[in-house]
Amino acid sequence: MKNCKIRSYKDLIVWQEGMNLAEACYQLTITFSREELYGMTSQICRAAASIPANVAEGYGREYRTEYIKFLRIAQGSLKELETYLLLSARDKVRLTDTEAVNPILMQCESLGRLLRALIRSLDNKESKE
Repeated sequence: MKNCKIRSYKDLIVWQEGMNLAEACYQLTITFSREELYGMTSQICRAAASIPANVAEGYGREYRTEYIKFLRIAQGSLKELETYLLLSARDKVRLTDTEAVNPILMQCESLGRLLRALIRSLDNKESKE
């Protein structure tokens, strides 16, 4: 999407990657036991969906400072998601295994870098105005 005009939050790579991450989390939680439907499954899916949702909501805000605020909320949801994923693979919880969680954690790292870069870019634009 380089050199492409951003017309919508849907054009943002950070939103697209957030959607991919959420989708991967939904796929992972399908393998969890039914007893976890209202527990860890719900928590993981909620945190994962919150990331692109906050990117979209921030994009729709009128002021750059509000946009940055929602991107930071997305970062918080990302860290929350990472925590749930790590917990779900711990030996005494064992809803899944580390082999299933590691690729998703790598997506989390990548998305975290994109979020930080976008925030820095918006911060820099604000300070120049």
